[in-house]
Amino acid sequence: MIRVGLSGGIGAGKSTVARTFTERGAYLIDADKIAREVVAPGSDGLAELVEAFGDDILAADGSLDRAALAAKAFVDEEQRQRLNAITHPRVGARTWELLGAAPDDAIVVQDVPLLVEGGMAPFFNLVIIVHADEDLRIERLTGQRGMDADDARARIRSQATVEQRREVADVWLDNSGTADDLAALAAHVWDERLVPYEANVRAGTPATRDDRNVVPADPAWARQGRRLADRLRVLGAEHAVAVEHVGPTAVPDRDAPDVIDLQITARDLAAADALAAAVAAGGFPRLADEEAAYASADPGRPAIVRVEVESSTVRDPA
Repeated sequence: MIRVGLSGGIGAGKSTVARTFTERGAYLIDADKIAREVVAPGSDGLAELVEAFGDDILAADGSLDRAALAAKAFVDEEQRQRLNAITHPRVGARTWELLGAAPDDAIVVQDVPLLVEGGMAPFFNLVIIVHADEDLRIERLTGQRGMDADDARARIRSQATVEQRREVADVWLDNSGTADDLAALAAHVWDERLVPYEANVRAGTPATRDDRNVVPADPAWARQGRRLADRLRVLGAEHAVAVEHVGPTAVPDRDAPDVIDLQITARDLAAADALAAAVAAGGFPRLADEEAAYASADPGRPAIVRVEVESSTVRDPA
């Protein structure tokens, strides 16, 4: 399977993208839905919240009054941490339970509102961000959800910035048009990128790349290199000494083939063997024609990864 992180600020329109993906067969894990589920009436989570914050956080029907909880839980960092200590482990456990139930060939889409703020981007094969300008989001929030304009503006500005979202976005969906426009963009991403990506990962096949055709320098290469390096650090865990964006695309303003080159340095041969297995399993299948080299299965971002041991090239574990 592949795991896709879906996020965007409040009012950006990611629910439309999630619905479009689900209609096409995505295995959806909705973080907001899980967060409500773990504190539903009768749950251990709700009981622990009542114990921590008092029974006046309950509505008349026994469900959680979220506004009342917020008034108590967000007064200072200590109370916020108390809330997080109750809810986050339960949300995490339920998320892993749902991941474990996903089919082997699934395209798992995890709808996570605070994906950027939580530093979760490197844990996904791909991150999709849905974006709309602030004024348009405020208009939607006040018109469609009846939210107070000042409240909407405050919530938007408490979340990640546009630049922070761009830093982690493999796919940037602009929702400045209609819902149908956004759905069409999402359908294209599903058909042209996600479906072949999952098929390549399952088959252990690198995506097609053109590493001979030189194109004009792209300022986005640096950002793309950082994203891929962050993912490889997660895959490498304790086995990697360093992960670097190298090669022509790492040189500012240099024309080059549109392929991101990365190098992982392992501390010894045993670590290199572990790294090679992790990289291959993480969406970078082995290249048959080059020793200790792997290539991205993502058709939207060609990349090559080479595993080395300190100052010497590692022998191919295969």
